[in-house]
Amino acid sequence: MRVAPSSRLVAARVAPSFPRSFLLPYANRVTKGDDYQAIVRRGVRVGARGITVSVRERENNDTPTRFGFIVSKRVGVAVVRNRIRRRLKAVSRELLPEVGSGFDIVYRVHPEAAALGFDDLRERARFGSIRGVRRIAAPSDADARDRSKSGG
Repeated sequence: MRVAPSSRLVAARVAPSFPRSFLLPYANRVTKGDDYQAIVRRGVRVGARGITVSVRERENNDTPTRFGFIVSKRVGVAVVRNRIRRRLKAVSRELLPEVGSGFDIVYRVHPEAAALGFDDLRERARFGSIRGVRRIAAPSDADARDRSKSGG
């Protein structure tokens, strides 16, 4: 069976033009709605203009850190939302060695993030992720005072 020459051109264009090493591995993705809900509701929140980062420590610290992305339709049309999601996945891939293991991180994107360039988005996502992990790793002074009052 012969294939039309135009079909071969379409297949060539559809093939990814970047190495798979740039992709965020499946083990590092939040995939279940219940997990998103728990991270956003019970996690530590850090806000930066255009993005809110929620970080939660996992029960088993040996498990890989997972990232999730919430980009609502208010952010823009599908092309814009997917561009932001792809950029955040690339940033998450860069952050894996820096953050370490044992955390769940969810990025909630606000409409003003649509106007951000890649470098600004990277800086804000990195800032929120690192700060959230630090807050969990080193509880605040108020938390320490509460524990000392309760005798813990």
